Amino acid sequence: MSISSKLIQIAVFSCALTASAGAQTQQHDHGHGHGHGHSHDQAHGAETNKKTAAKGFFADADVKDRSLSDWEGDWQSMYPLLQTGALDKVMAHKAEQKKDKTVDEYKQYYEAGYKTDIDRLVIKDDTFTFYQNGKNYSAQYKYDGYKILTYKAGNRGVRYLFTKQQGEAQAPGFIQFSDHIIAPKKVSHFHIYFGNEGHQKLSEELHNWPTYFPSAWKSKTIVHDLMHH
Repeated sequence: MSISSKLIQIAVFSCALTASAGAQTQQHDHGHGHGHGHSHDQAHGAETNKKTAAKGFFADADVKDRSLSDWEGDWQSMYPLLQTGALDKVMAHKAEQKKDKTVDEYKQYYEAGYKTDIDRLVIKDDTFTFYQNGKNYSAQYKYDGYKILTYKAGNRGVRYLFTKQQGEAQAPGFIQFSDHIIAPKKVSHFHIYFGNEGHQKLSEELHNWPTYFPSAWKSKTIVHDLMHH
């Protein structure tokens, strides 16, 4: 082989290494941004390097209005499962895979994120029924559009906004959904934000994102989804 041929091979190999390093850097920087300002460290296999809407990379024109039917159903909070240790396997998996936090640090992180006293939510038509401390109350809400947020990591998220129209006093005045989806689609889980100070104030909340899965799902099913979805 000539010297010039060897030089070409070296150059090609060097370019391949550079491209590979760039992909790894992109994965480290953006692989966990799921559009609501926190790390939602589910495994995504070969999709890890792709800048998808689920990770907070999308064009404004791709964001579409959604109806409350996307979130309709009977939902359970993840907070009680975290407290009882049912999600310990998930925390250990995250610590082993990501190596950015210890198991205890992950527990603390999700303790703040999942924290809520609304153990169950039932959404039907335009009505939310909240189950809190053994009691329940309901209110009707209307869709108020969406808000696109940009986070420090460079990724973005979409909050879908709902405003209370009538109902019991305990029900929050404003609700926002975040679920890594930017167009109409039925969801299998979601993050939700409650408040009474208006949508602008609520959209500034990035540290507490109560998370709900279907009430019919057993803890083993939820653990599997969190680890392998």
